[in-house]
Amino acid sequence: MEKLSVYLKELRRWNRVHNLTAIEDTREIAIRHFLDSLTLSLCFKEKNVDVEKNTFCDVGSGAGFPGAVLSIYYGPVLNITLIESVSKKCAFLEFIKAELDLSYEVICKRAEHINLEFDYAVCRALGKLKDIEPILLKLSKKGAFVMKGKELPAGYQFCKIDLKDIKDSYIIFIPKTK
Repeated sequence: MEKLSVYLKELRRWNRVHNLTAIEDTREIAIRHFLDSLTLSLCFKEKNVDVEKNTFCDVGSGAGFPGAVLSIYYGPVLNITLIESVSKKCAFLEFIKAELDLSYEVICKRAEHINLEFDYAVCRALGKLKDIEPILLKLSKKGAFVMKGKELPAGYQFCKIDLKDIKDSYIIFIPKTK
């Protein structure tokens, strides 16, 4: 909990200058960014994804949602790379990594230009599914998790999140088929 408090404090400080998130209210940041990011852990359990035995990338990580939050939650057992193309956001991700002694890597490039492969790709609020699906599947060996909020396109596997503060939210799972 202490790491999340420091993260929140630094996010608010950096946000004044770099506009990392449009949300400024502390409670709303906690719910809509931190708690929402952690809902991926519920979906990993539902889909039997062992975080200790797989590699992950967070595409369009922004201010670290969900990748940096998952890194705090799982600790060093989570092997995750945060992919972000905006340099000021990459600088924040590197700062938070050092400040909180986290173990993720940061790649400051557009995901389309990365020629690496991870077991799973994750993303949140990245764009239209039809546009991001090919990028996510190119980066993953096993599949992709796409946090879509209340939007659930037809024909996809999904996890439904229904918590006190996050109701009727969906995480789409796209298995990689060869």
